[in-house]
Amino acid sequence: MDDLSKVRTVADYQFGRGAGDALFPDDAEFRNTRTGRVSQVLHDGGRLATLKTDGRLTLSDTAGERLHQAFEPPRGRVEFGDESVPYLRDGKNGFAKFVERVDDDVRAGDEVLVTGPDDEFVTTGRAELCADEMRDFGTGVAVLVR
Repeated sequence: MDDLSKVRTVADYQFGRGAGDALFPDDAEFRNTRTGRVSQVLHDGGRLATLKTDGRLTLSDTAGERLHQAFEPPRGRVEFGDESVPYLRDGKNGFAKFVERVDDDVRAGDEVLVTGPDDEFVTTGRAELCADEMRDFGTGVAVLVR
């Protein structure tokens, strides 16, 4: 299996069917470790994703935008209110008390799309809580922003 097929398969598993094709164009390039394992996926001179040693992808904002366009809300999203958006854009973490809506399938540890009102893409991050906890908790970090 070639590198493109591998990362597309990982993306489909991690984000759902169709994610691999949406994230990684045919002309994507790969940066490999000395052992030959794919470590980064590049396109147009920028990083799209990093394949971590645990086999999961972390997304750049460019890749997040691609996934955001490919999937209908609320799939893979954590939506925050207006007051949080400037802080999230600056790389600050998103707190549970400011979560407006969240995809029911989000689990702690998932890579998520962070959005503002009206499904405006803001950035990507890692969920620290599952969807039910984000809705129920009044304190604590819901999403670690990259």
